[in-house]
Amino acid sequence: MSPDFATGDVVYENPLAQESDVADFVREGQPIVTFPAGTLRLENGMDPKEGQAANYLFWCPEVFPADVAVSWDFRPIREPGLAMFWIAASGKDGKDLFDPSLAPRAGQYRQYHSGDINAYHLSYFRRSNPENERTFHTCNLRKSYGFHLITQGADPIPSVIDIKSSYHIEVVKCSGWIWLKINDLPIFEWHDDGREYGPVLEGGRIGFRQMAPLVADYSNLTVRKVSMADAG
Repeated sequence: MSPDFATGDVVYENPLAQESDVADFVREGQPIVTFPAGTLRLENGMDPKEGQAANYLFWCPEVFPADVAVSWDFRPIREPGLAMFWIAASGKDGKDLFDPSLAPRAGQYRQYHSGDINAYHLSYFRRSNPENERTFHTCNLRKSYGFHLITQGADPIPSVIDIKSSYHIEVVKCSGWIWLKINDLPIFEWHDDGREYGPVLEGGRIGFRQMAPLVADYSNLTVRKVSMADAG
């Protein structure tokens, strides 16, 4: 049985409601960034026929501590495609994620899972590959460097045609544990022992990745401190 955690103070808050809210976000690839409904909308700026070249990553500029709870509201507008979240992202050998000595990145997946950065990354809306992702919906957690599939859980978000409102996503990282919740429903949990897939990743940056041609809205990004709950 996993331990519980306690949330603390807010360390970052962003409504993602207008261009000025994301003016300092880092774009890798060519996303189209708009705010048609007062929420951040991301979509691909390149033709999906370009394959991985049409995908992109949208990084929050802040560096966060190791133990945080990150939440946001997510609403997919058009599928197919895939939505991912990156946490504890940093360059190898203690370098900053945006250190100029690191290899250039432009949204292609291999540059992130087998390049010169480390991160945990979650796919929480997978509607890309009709042979599996669109016939058996799961949320996946991977750890990089490497393409290590760590754990999976059922994806409760329906197809776009049945969506009536946004979904509240929460990712908690604390003392080696990672939890994913959607609308407060536990999806998966996993503990990094720091051995099987390399050392536990500590602080770093967070980011959102989309695979073309997904269009999705984001709002109410909040990051809080967390700690392990007192067992009493």
